[in-house]
Amino acid sequence: MASGDLVTRRYSDFLGVDFSNNNVSAYRSPESINIWKNYKELGKCISSRPGIKELYKLDGKIYGMHFLKVANIQHCIVHVDTKLIDINMRDNTKRTIKEIGMNPFKSQSFIFNSILYIKDGLKYYQYDGSNLKEVEGYIPETSIARKPEGGGKPFLPINLLTPYRKNGFVSDGKSTDYYLDVPSFRPGSVSVTVNGSIVSNFTEHPQQGFITFQKAPAATYTDGEENVIITFAKDVEGHRNRIEKCNVLEVFDNHIFFAGNEDYPNTLFYSELNDPTYIPDNSALQEGMDGALIKALSAGGGKLWVFKEPTQSQQSIFYHVPSIMGANALNTKTEADKNTEVDYTADVQYPSQHSNISLGCISTAINFNDDICFFSDYGLEGITSSTINDMEQITGHRSSLIDSKMLQESNYKNPIITEWQGYLLIFIDNHCYLADSRQQWNNITHNEYEWYYWEFKEKISYATVLNDKVYICFENGDISTFSEESDEEFLSYWSTCKDFFENPVSQKVTNKKGSILNLDGEKVKIYTRIDNKEWELINEYLNIKGYIVPKIKKKKWKTIQFKFESDKTLNLYDFTVQCYVGGYVKR
Repeated sequence: MASGDLVTRRYSDFLGVDFSNNNVSAYRSPESINIWKNYKELGKCISSRPGIKELYKLDGKIYGMHFLKVANIQHCIVHVDTKLIDINMRDNTKRTIKEIGMNPFKSQSFIFNSILYIKDGLKYYQYDGSNLKEVEGYIPETSIARKPEGGGKPFLPINLLTPYRKNGFVSDGKSTDYYLDVPSFRPGSVSVTVNGSIVSNFTEHPQQGFITFQKAPAATYTDGEENVIITFAKDVEGHRNRIEKCNVLEVFDNHIFFAGNEDYPNTLFYSELNDPTYIPDNSALQEGMDGALIKALSAGGGKLWVFKEPTQSQQSIFYHVPSIMGANALNTKTEADKNTEVDYTADVQYPSQHSNISLGCISTAINFNDDICFFSDYGLEGITSSTINDMEQITGHRSSLIDSKMLQESNYKNPIITEWQGYLLIFIDNHCYLADSRQQWNNITHNEYEWYYWEFKEKISYATVLNDKVYICFENGDISTFSEESDEEFLSYWSTCKDFFENPVSQKVTNKKGSILNLDGEKVKIYTRIDNKEWELINEYLNIKGYIVPKIKKKKWKTIQFKFESDKTLNLYDFTVQCYVGGYVKR
């Protein structure tokens, strides 16, 4: 390219930010705040982010928002400080349903049979829209077809959530002493039914593990059929705590999986099929041999992924695929089946398989549009399969374009994440990083996301989405959402790369006849900067819709940048500028 040549540069088809400071593309920005691509409305241009509007104001730090619809009325149950508050979203009335006792830690929830279940790392609650209570565990029948002196068959495993269990007996019409399947039980905990009727004519012997009837129960009507059911409590220290102290949960294959209990750091517990109130004591999986804590769970691709914190053993990521074990695995264990010859050792099980990924997880994970992502010490990672049989997994980095900024966040290990309108929103303090699922690029061996970057005035403590509406909870107790009716004032801008116009060794001069800028904006400022000097204001434009012709006169520069800034609305479509090539650069 010879001296005197005219070079035309058109900035368009914008992709996102690039904070790497390493040969930034003309389609990306090395400096941008509060800009994104709004696919729902404009699509091809980049725009200032939507403003936020306050919905509710609560007194305290918010650790969770959970939604439950009751009689066609949407309720928002907010975990604020150590309280739970139910907000009726139809009339915005508030009711405190738990005054004190919630763990000041991020809470999680799920809905089963119109009941909201909440875990806060301290307790396990259920809420039906009227009453909040700790989960009452299903009482299993642990032994069936017992004779008064004992025997019978084991049936259902113990439930970690309750000390209560049942024994079923076949009365012989003569015996008065009935021995339970434990050597001792809690005094005063026994209740009995005979032929379906509640009776009280018995004496407990808790230290010997049996009860004595004043009169022998009548013999069963049908040979071999249970007619005496004894319910009792056997306290086992720490059983319920195994679940209550978990702070990670995931719904997978119609089971609820629990983890994150520091007393059982590498243990994964799971509930019975379709029953979050029943967690068998034998439904526990060990993830590796070390004691590294499970940090996150994520379901996707027919697998449950388990992410542990980094460890020297480099065994940090495991996965589980449902495996049918035995011919009768699809049978459901019910009371009606206890007198049938069903092999209840046959079941759907979840054998642990170690992936060949050595990176550990430092905070959380998410299934982002079928991309299993997790946070490592190096940024956001994604998991892909390297072979056709899906047996070997590899990681692909997802955040190269923002790592230099995101990894410097002081609170990087505590991100708040949610998915909204095809974006993964990563909130860290008052900053937000947006991964765009519709814009990806190939980084030699793997795909990565394009990113955008936002800032807010207050720190964010929680965020979630309902019906395509994102709820942002600030540490001061405000709950806000994006709204066209917002009166929030914030600065947004987009700058171009340090552009040497295809000739890094020559000086250039801009074409003083002007440039073409296509945009919409109420109040837009245009800046330019040459060779790392200070930004210089070119002009300010009001209520622009269409194109303008800024006059940019800059001489003897090696690189040049342009910045488009507004504290109102800004929609940027493209920008075209020309320059003439001059002589070689001199010091």
